[in-house]
Amino acid sequence: MPVEPRAAYRVQLRPGFGLDAGAQIAPYLAKLGVSHFFASPYLQAAPGSQHGYDIVDPTRVNAELGGEDAHARLCAALAAHGLAQMLDIVPNHMAVAGRANPWWWDVLEHGPSSRYATFFDVDWESPEQRLQNKVLLPVLGDQYGRVLEAGEIRLRHAGGELTLHYHEHAFPVDPATLEPLLATAAVRCGSEVLGFLADACGRLPQATATGRGAVDRRQRNAMVIHDMLARLCHDEPVVAAAIDAAVTHLNSEPDALDALLDRQNYRLAYWRTAGRDLGYRRFFDINTLAGLRVEDEEVFEQTHGRVVDWVARGALAALRVDHPDGLRNPAQYFYRLRKACPQAWIVAEKILSPDESLPDDWPIAGTTGYEFLNLATGLFVDPAGEAPLTALYAELCGETADFATIAQSCKREVLTELLGSELNRLTALLLTICERHRRHRDYTRHELHEALRETAVCMPVYRTYVRYPDGVVADADRRCIDAAIAQVIAARPDLDAELLRFLRDLLLLRVPGALEGELAMRFQQLTGPATAKGIEDTALYRYHRLVCLNEVGGDPGHFGTRPDRFHAFCSEVQQRRPQTLLTTSNHDTKRSGDVRARLALLSEIPAHWAAAVQRWIAQNARHRRHELPDRNTEYLLYQTLVGTWPIARARLDAYLLKAVREAKQHTSWLRPEPAYEEALQAFTAAVLADEAFCADLAAFVSPLVWPGRINGLAQTLLKLTAPGVPEIYQGTELWNLSLVDPDNRRPVDFALRERLLDALPQLAPEELVARADDGLPKLAVVAGALALRREHPAPFGVDGGFLPLKSAGAKAGHALAYLRGGEVAVIVPRLVLGLGGDWADTTLALPRGRWRNRFTGEHIDGGPVRLAELLRRFPVALLAREEPAA
Repeated sequence: MPVEPRAAYRVQLRPGFGLDAGAQIAPYLAKLGVSHFFASPYLQAAPGSQHGYDIVDPTRVNAELGGEDAHARLCAALAAHGLAQMLDIVPNHMAVAGRANPWWWDVLEHGPSSRYATFFDVDWESPEQRLQNKVLLPVLGDQYGRVLEAGEIRLRHAGGELTLHYHEHAFPVDPATLEPLLATAAVRCGSEVLGFLADACGRLPQATATGRGAVDRRQRNAMVIHDMLARLCHDEPVVAAAIDAAVTHLNSEPDALDALLDRQNYRLAYWRTAGRDLGYRRFFDINTLAGLRVEDEEVFEQTHGRVVDWVARGALAALRVDHPDGLRNPAQYFYRLRKACPQAWIVAEKILSPDESLPDDWPIAGTTGYEFLNLATGLFVDPAGEAPLTALYAELCGETADFATIAQSCKREVLTELLGSELNRLTALLLTICERHRRHRDYTRHELHEALRETAVCMPVYRTYVRYPDGVVADADRRCIDAAIAQVIAARPDLDAELLRFLRDLLLLRVPGALEGELAMRFQQLTGPATAKGIEDTALYRYHRLVCLNEVGGDPGHFGTRPDRFHAFCSEVQQRRPQTLLTTSNHDTKRSGDVRARLALLSEIPAHWAAAVQRWIAQNARHRRHELPDRNTEYLLYQTLVGTWPIARARLDAYLLKAVREAKQHTSWLRPEPAYEEALQAFTAAVLADEAFCADLAAFVSPLVWPGRINGLAQTLLKLTAPGVPEIYQGTELWNLSLVDPDNRRPVDFALRERLLDALPQLAPEELVARADDGLPKLAVVAGALALRREHPAPFGVDGGFLPLKSAGAKAGHALAYLRGGEVAVIVPRLVLGLGGDWADTTLALPRGRWRNRFTGEHIDGGPVRLAELLRRFPVALLAREEPAA
């Protein structure tokens, strides 16, 4: 029987911390009390991958992580310690750089006649004649002709194999294009066998051949030619020398090399062309990650075979599905995955916009928990701080636009600059459709481009899930599309409203036709990346009013969470998705939970914060160069320092460089501005070297450390006890002041954590608090809550209940409490600076019975309980009922 999920511990595998290292921490994780070892992707990834999401071969375990043998040892170690395994899987895309991906190499070699041509989401029938039956490869550092004439592209021969090379990049040669070169070499050396092979190359079916039979014949004949040529070159050195000579001559003739390149199944191009002309679906804007057509059953079977087999054999019990919004038909995918893995616990990395729900027809347990993260963070943000912090932001940085306006602007920018290829492909399809409808055939390409872009900009969610040809359109999808079109009509009177209404009908499958349905399906695969890149990777790095709110799936324009909203969310989770994952930190969060917990305190002291920032700006003005960095980035710097202090300069520099490049205002990944980046680093260095500033900063942060830790303990306990299954990201069982990746993927000292865990039973609550700098209070909360979940699973299970508990008194608004299954009570403080450590007369209405505080060992009788007494020895409380009410 599958292990009931209690908690998942996420481990980031990488070269240097592979599968054997994961096996070594199994005893510690078992003692900590989790049920699932949650592994980052470990199928074969691109060489040197630090994260595993760039998979090149889904049939093998990553050799750099230890390979098959290490995987077997990991599975054995987990089983020996009673741990189930959860694996992060990547169905949407594969890495396509070089030989490492044999499927993509085959596609480049054989084009549409590759047995894998339909595995990737490639537009073989491009409206651009120059790209028909070709894959655009934007890898060149300059214009193609300049690169070619500079001799940077070369044909190479080794052992009968011919390949093209550009610096570190290698590309196959279509064997059907080798006839002239091999024929020339055959004449040179007088080899009839080589002449025969040259003729055989010329007789290979062309890359436009259709039908599986033609594909199979081409593959068979090409393999025979390859093997014969390799043997011939090995056995007859004169043949190899003749081919070498032909290759040398070809490389000396740019026109001849150009002719060979022109006949390949790919087109080498300047890297900037990816922004407009790329003919395959990418993962966001990453050219080296090509989209998979996992909706094809054969593709699903080939990419999921190992995973399904591990689940069937019991090696895997749970799956985390990465980026399902990139898939053509996520519901179909999840049905297929559920059928293949009927007993598995499955969650999806689905980013829900505020007030959006997971589609009811997805047969999975839930999401990875960003909706919980954002609501929980908001509990510790004081709504009273919104107006003064908004005014401060406007005063310091001149920012008066709200987040929604900035987010739309950023989405528009990335659709134009980063996702132009995807938008252009969709525009070409809409143009073809309009040609078939006489009322719409006279719209220009520009008008159609604008209509599509603006509709994508105005989508209130990441994507919709209409299904063609099934004709499925959910009410939620209809509302989103109607709202987006209405907004575009209102905002863009220059666009024909009839065109926009026609687009609405296309997206809602009201216009029959295969191309019409195709447009709706492809549009959905555009809006997800547009939202992710526009908001997660741009807007969240531009809008800095209070950056603890700048998290994936969150809305920085919404300031704080009311307790009743949090309770309503928990009740809904318990009813609908009681095994959804809950997180406060993971490998994709912009800041760790502990950083957000400290920064939330600024909302309680806006005047004190404003005075400090204005003082720091004045003090550090002498460190700026030519008015750089800009004030918005400087404000981000100060918030980052407060949230992470003390922080090493190297970590801070790396984070700020990523932040400003993601913001894309003064520099970017595509167009770095060295002068700006150097000025920013010089400013940061000078600020951190300024003893007076650092002393002032430390004096400001010091009173926030313990209150921030109380916030951290509170949100950790909520995650561990609210409806759902908690994820503990590696290392965060102690205080963790990490920033966005790769900062949050730094090595973890597991030996230290095991020693501290072993010491917990001997320590009283007061000793835990006294040793707070070691992280012991947080470790005690994690271990204590997990122990209770292990000993008494029913209150936390699918049938466990959730009931808010009421407080009364002067400080009632500073308490949040609830009951799980009638047997476990959870009590945490909030807005702790305003509380000031004084609960006054505040009481909690605890149900009747005899209760035991799992963090202090104290017994409490039900009825009105004074919070000052309940939280006297430890900042949060977890009560288990030991005797029922009389």
